[in-house]
Amino acid sequence: MAKHKHYSKDFKLQAARLVTEQGYSLRDAAERLGISAWSIRYWIKKFRQAAELSAEDQTPSAGDELRGLRRENARLRMENDILKKAAAYFAKDSI
Repeated sequence: MAKHKHYSKDFKLQAARLVTEQGYSLRDAAERLGISAWSIRYWIKKFRQAAELSAEDQTPSAGDELRGLRRENARLRMENDILKKAAAYFAKDSI
């Protein structure tokens, strides 16, 4: 017969926060903590129902965040290119 491990509420909440707030995947968090991904998923659900964790729709998904960062990166690269061209243009005129 398998022994069930009992974890403190604080441990469960910290494990859930690894996924919801720190951006870890369920699998990564589970491997780091030595527990099952199912357990963390269950704890997240329970803490959200008890309003101890923010609702799912309030936290941006990793995909949304990545898309936003890629857009920002593209904009910054374009601005950098414009500034390089402007600096070269003005340096040429001052000679």
